[in-house]
Amino acid sequence: MTTTPAVSPTTVATSTSTTPAATQDAAAQQLSGNFDTFLKLLTTQLQNQDPTAPMDSNQFTQELVEFSGVEQQINTNTDLQSLISLTQSNAGGAAVSYLGKTVTVTNGDAALVNGEADWSYALGAQSASTELSVTNASGQVVYTTPGETASGQHDFSWDGTDNNGNQEPDGVYQLTVTPIATDGSAVQSAVASKGVVDEVNLTGSTPLLMIGPMAVPISQASAIDND
Repeated sequence: MTTTPAVSPTTVATSTSTTPAATQDAAAQQLSGNFDTFLKLLTTQLQNQDPTAPMDSNQFTQELVEFSGVEQQINTNTDLQSLISLTQSNAGGAAVSYLGKTVTVTNGDAALVNGEADWSYALGAQSASTELSVTNASGQVVYTTPGETASGQHDFSWDGTDNNGNQEPDGVYQLTVTPIATDGSAVQSAVASKGVVDEVNLTGSTPLLMIGPMAVPISQASAIDND
C-alpha cells in the first residue's frame, strides 16, 4: 500500500506563547509574596510585643508551624514544576525519534495528500455486501463505494474525488466500513492507515506526530516501521 510521501524528516514545531508553566510561575511568585508578608508581620509582632506580657508560647509555635507550611508549599510547587518540565521534555524527545518512520493508525483516519489517501480494512467473515464511506473533517460523507466481501485484509485507495466528481481538498478523512452478512447481521471489521511522520508538533502539552495534515497522538500510533 502506498504511504504518504515524506517531507524531509527534520521539522519540529515549538511554541513561545504563554504556557501553563508560565501561569504556575506567576502563582508561585504570588505565594512567595504572601510568604514574605507573613514573615514581616511575624517579625513586627515580635518586635512590638509587650515585654511584660510576651506572646504566648503556644501561639508563637502555631505561627511558626504555619510559617513552615507556607515555605514547604512553595518548595513543593517548585519541585512539581520541575517534574512536569522533565516529563514533557522526555516525551518530546521520544516523539522526535518517530521522524521519518512509518506509523500505523487504527482510528479510521488517513491524510489526503496530493489527491491520494490509502487505507486497509479487514473483515472478520464473509459478507454479502460491504459499503465504504469517506467522511471529511466536518462529518460529511463525501464518497461512498462498494467494498470487498471476502474475509481478511483489503486495501482501499481514494483519489479525493467525491460522488459528484469534485476534487476534495487535502486534509484528514475517515473511512467507515459497513459489512453486512447474508442473514443481515453485522460483520466485524477494522480499519487502519499508514503514513510517514514528517513533522513532530511540540506546541501543546502532548507531542503530535504529523503525517501530512494529520496530527496523531503517540498513543494512537499502533505500530512503527523503521523503513
